[in-house]
Amino acid sequence: MNKSPRLAWAITGSGHYIEECLEFLLTLDQVDLYMSQAGEEVLKMYGIDIKELKNHLPIYRDKAASAPPVGLFYKGYYHTFVMAPTTSNTIAKCVLGIADSLVTNLYSQAGKCRVPSIVYPCDIAPEMETTAPGKKKVMVYPRKIDLEGTEKIRQFEYTEVVESVDELIETVNRRLADLT
Repeated sequence: MNKSPRLAWAITGSGHYIEECLEFLLTLDQVDLYMSQAGEEVLKMYGIDIKELKNHLPIYRDKAASAPPVGLFYKGYYHTFVMAPTTSNTIAKCVLGIADSLVTNLYSQAGKCRVPSIVYPCDIAPEMETTAPGKKKVMVYPRKIDLEGTEKIRQFEYTEVVESVDELIETVNRRLADLT
């Protein structure tokens, strides 16, 4: 096992409180950022400079079919996997066991290695307020199937689902404190 395991954090194509998630992420030490292709697109839509993020932490992008970085879980390189924010598409794939992208592969391998995952789905209630690009607050109304996916992933081993940025911060901080 690696002497000082790190935290792996993945961003998917959800803009649901993405700026707040990143603000918290940038306060953490020993963290690697993984981005799906849609995650990269969303960061750009929200005016977040990926090159600037690279100045603060290592970034892995979804560029290879086999998602080579997932092997790091088998080497004890990561103690925790965070997906925040997470699209309903990614949640649906994870629930069905589909690991066809970097992020879904990371979730799958974390579970297979018994590495705890903390998941912040973008669809957690029948009516929700979120922030669209340009900092405009909008209402969204997740579909029944999206909410069912969130409920199903709550039942997965080694997975904790959070419902707000505050709960995400609390849960990640508690996990880090438990490790020390």
